[in-house]
Amino acid sequence: MSSVPVLTIDGPSGSGKGTVSRATARALGWGLLDSGALYRLVALAGRKAGIGLDGEAELARLAESFDIHFGSTESGEEVVRLDGMEVTDAIRTEQAGNDASKVAALPAVRAALLERQRRFAAPPGLVADGRDMGTVVFPQAAAKIFLTASADERAARRYKQLKEKGVAATLAALSLEIAERDRRDMNRAIAPLVASADAVLLDTTGMSVDAVVERVLREVRGRLGLAE
Repeated sequence: MSSVPVLTIDGPSGSGKGTVSRATARALGWGLLDSGALYRLVALAGRKAGIGLDGEAELARLAESFDIHFGSTESGEEVVRLDGMEVTDAIRTEQAGNDASKVAALPAVRAALLERQRRFAAPPGLVADGRDMGTVVFPQAAAKIFLTASADERAARRYKQLKEKGVAATLAALSLEIAERDRRDMNRAIAPLVASADAVLLDTTGMSVDAVVERVLREVRGRLGLAE
């Protein structure tokens, strides 16, 4: 792991880290770890197996053994499979996100996924997207970014995404959900959501995706001496 350059991009829900991480990984030609998707997959697998979201030991065993695959179509669209079944859309719902936040608070589940996440680090490099990438999973990462944005902006972004997908939603409900997820993520006993002391803090409120990606690329290239 130490010989592979890693860029961590952490932040709360709606901060733009998923979109920014994917674009940054493409620009660098690096691999991508969407750690949030792993927790969403654990929660979904648990529901399919009839395991409650508080079934820590059972969910941890699933996290160690379930078969997952991340891929893409010829046009570059994401494809995620769980035990051979496509679940790309199923893990991107609001329920899946809230379930993932609850599962992520379980210490045994986090422990079960730790080495699995670290194995994503492979040449030529890795962009790791999550909430504890720079503090726990890759504490020695070559470059670390912590994205944030105002709660109103984050709710508005999620509302726009859902409307574009034809999913009914209200800004008020989304704001409440984001506030609850922030509270749960920041106050969990294990690996709470917090910026690493050596991370670059970037408030994306009012910034375009392109502007954020450009800033992140400038940071990682400067840290690693990479050519543009």
